[in-house]
Amino acid sequence: MADAQRPDPDALIAQLRAQEEQTSRGKLRIYFGANAGVGKTWAMLSAAQRERSAGRDILIGVVETHGRAETAALLDGLQALPLREVEYRGRLLPEFDLDAALARKPAILLVDELAHSNVQGSRHAKRWQDVQELLAAGIDVWTALNVQHLESLNGTVGAITGIRVHETVPDTVLDDADEVVLVDATPDELIARLSAGKVYVPQQADRAARSFFRKGNLIALREIALRRTAEHVEDDVLGWRIEQSGGAGGGVAGAWNTSGSILACVGPHEDAAQTVRTAARLAGQLNVKWHAAYVETPRLQRLAAKRRDKILAVLQLAQELGAETAVLTGDRVAPVLASQALHLNCATVVLGRPANPESWRKWLPTKPVGRELAALAPSLDILETAHAGSSRRLSEALRSSRSGVDALETDEVNHARWPGFLWALGASIAVTLLATPLHGVLELTNIVMLYLLAVVGVAMRFGRGPAAMAALLNVLAFDFFFVSPRLSFAVSDVQYIVTFAVMLGVGLLVGQLTAGLRFAAGVSNSRERRAQSLFELTRELSAALETSQVIDIGASAVQEHFGGRAVVVAMDEADNLHYPDDLPAGFDKSVADWTLRQGQSAGLATSTLAAQSWRYVPLKAPMRVRGVLALEPAHPRWLLIPEQAQQLETQARQIAIALERVHYVDIAQKAVLDVESERLRNALLGAVSHDVRTPLTALITLAESLRSAPPHERESVAQAIVHQAHQLNALVSNLLDMARLESDVSGQSVSLRRDWQSVEEVVGASIRAAQAALGGTTVRTDIPADLPLVEFDAVLIERVLVNLLENAAKYGAPPIVVKASTTESSLVLEVTDHGAGLPLSVRGKEHTLFEKFTRGQAESATPGVGLGLAICKAVVHAHGGTISAASASGGGAQFMITIPRREPPPEPDFEDMERGPAAP
Repeated sequence: MADAQRPDPDALIAQLRAQEEQTSRGKLRIYFGANAGVGKTWAMLSAAQRERSAGRDILIGVVETHGRAETAALLDGLQALPLREVEYRGRLLPEFDLDAALARKPAILLVDELAHSNVQGSRHAKRWQDVQELLAAGIDVWTALNVQHLESLNGTVGAITGIRVHETVPDTVLDDADEVVLVDATPDELIARLSAGKVYVPQQADRAARSFFRKGNLIALREIALRRTAEHVEDDVLGWRIEQSGGAGGGVAGAWNTSGSILACVGPHEDAAQTVRTAARLAGQLNVKWHAAYVETPRLQRLAAKRRDKILAVLQLAQELGAETAVLTGDRVAPVLASQALHLNCATVVLGRPANPESWRKWLPTKPVGRELAALAPSLDILETAHAGSSRRLSEALRSSRSGVDALETDEVNHARWPGFLWALGASIAVTLLATPLHGVLELTNIVMLYLLAVVGVAMRFGRGPAAMAALLNVLAFDFFFVSPRLSFAVSDVQYIVTFAVMLGVGLLVGQLTAGLRFAAGVSNSRERRAQSLFELTRELSAALETSQVIDIGASAVQEHFGGRAVVVAMDEADNLHYPDDLPAGFDKSVADWTLRQGQSAGLATSTLAAQSWRYVPLKAPMRVRGVLALEPAHPRWLLIPEQAQQLETQARQIAIALERVHYVDIAQKAVLDVESERLRNALLGAVSHDVRTPLTALITLAESLRSAPPHERESVAQAIVHQAHQLNALVSNLLDMARLESDVSGQSVSLRRDWQSVEEVVGASIRAAQAALGGTTVRTDIPADLPLVEFDAVLIERVLVNLLENAAKYGAPPIVVKASTTESSLVLEVTDHGAGLPLSVRGKEHTLFEKFTRGQAESATPGVGLGLAICKAVVHAHGGTISAASASGGGAQFMITIPRREPPPEPDFEDMERGPAAP
């Protein structure tokens, strides 16, 4: 136990880091009660008054007195932080001011009503999240919490009281609290306080007395609060003991009988089942947790398969009776049991009564496990059970699958032993043949070293038994061939007896040590394989984006670890199992459906339908069961090993979490698509209802007035009709262009017809095409005369410039300036107006102007549906360019287009073309 108590350097470093983080973090104290009215706020304020008297910096962040006079009286003398007012649905609501508290940074801050939901628009949705930020800033926080607000107990309390609260706090907040102060009151006292008006105002008190504050409810809530507080205190005790055990000052000797937990030791004897039953009965009588452990030693590792089956059956029995089981490893049973009992804080260890040892073992200097355990852990109560005449056996399905796989999954445990003995004989012969010609050259001590080297080699490769045989054969060979008189087992010098004893002792010792190292290496390899399997599964699942990928990855990982066959069956949209078409033989759908409905494992190595050759495990995700994992392992006995069963459960949980993640990703994508579709639908309906209906109404009115208009007015009416028709045509053209640009044609959004174009001609054509929208607006151009040709789609770029000119005419002011320039790699086009510039609502997020159905002035009377700039963006991006918007330095809005370009081809030589080809 001396080595076990030695501090672990890594643990010490981790402990120091944790202490450093804890030092910089504030401490959380929670005043915890069964329900409202027990006096949590009163107790918190009373403690605050005592701390204030002691000179501590106390600040009230928010405290709810609920009109209780005695509670309000405790606020005198305490500095309070002003509440901030938040507007919500036309009302100003007072809220805790988190930023002011962080800036003030008191020593202790009182924040009442931990489960409170903040007003929409606050930094955090819940007040407990505010508290987490305060703690991270190094501020100590005192708060209050009722048991019904704990997330895990919300449903239980709701079922008891018939009232479900919607403001909850994660259990981790209570678990991580530095201090939990239980504020308790008897049900009769609480009812009396309610009647006296000390809990609620009279109207609320009458209603509460008829519903929530019934005596039965109060008793049940009080029990839950007491148990939850006791669990927190138990965790504090266990954490403190673990911290002390890992400290440099030594561990805490002995178990503290605070929980009364029981540890049952499962051994290889026939009475192991009786030991487990006795421990289960005691745990039931005492209403405490209990554990069962089997310690695998190198000697127990070599047990026959039949005896190993009985041990696995006893572990299965312990699981059925409610124990947490474990398979431990070590050279001796007692030290491992003592360490496990202290780690679990068990008060009692139940052992089987030792049988009468064989006559040859009476002389060995070994103690019974019970006596050795009592010496190692004097504080433990040790109970020995009586002998029983029956033992536990495996089910037929598991016994029929007996194989060479052991309880620790080591690859070298059941190697054939005879080859090792043959190698021992061969090593002895080889060393003898090698040393014989060297007899006159080397001293006998050096020849002894050769024989010892052979023993070490055999021990490293084949273990204890062959090493012992090699040591014995080497002693005999050395005596027969090298010790005088040679070729005889007689010894002329008595000192050689010491040499023989040393050779034999060293050989046996090396074999024993090597066997222990091989045993520990096998255990480490097994644990590494399990950890590696989980790591690879988690890594692969993190990249899965579809349910089918999760199913394939999960089934492959389980099958690779356990062998055999594995199937992952997920749920469909109707919440039924969606079975694949190629289900393997032996898979039972009815058992899978039962597993899904009940949320419990069934089949092989369970207490439900144990005759099945498949193990069915529910895929339990945080929200619900997501499917079933079925496994037909290559070695069914593996599932009786607690570590392997936990491995399967952990893999199932990882698969379930991945399925739930993919499910909610699909839901989120559909929700985003629905929101976007709804937004586009509303925008399109708005455009049709306003920008289409207005020109149509004007056209109808003008057409009707045309019939009765005097001849001299008909010309102006006709021009108005043409103008309205042009506006309607432009609107429809934008809608059609946007639909065409977004259509997927051969994997490309836009089909371009590139050709070498004159920028000056395209700009001029754009200005002429936009005359109807420009009216009399002045347009100036700034285009160098030597501007080179640029390769682009002239029709589409003209459409871009027309849209920009119309946009400038609608929202800007004259003059409008169109500027063009080139760099070594791009063409730059700028359209600038001299109006008020971009609206304030889009400054800083100018890219939103180029989204579909987005207008700079949402409620503007200016016609348009917000597609012109979106069309410009699509066309420019199709050319591989960029488009941006900004407020011009001299006022107005400026739109800049950048299109990649390359050098134009050389112009043809017309003189050479007229001269014709050269004469031959």
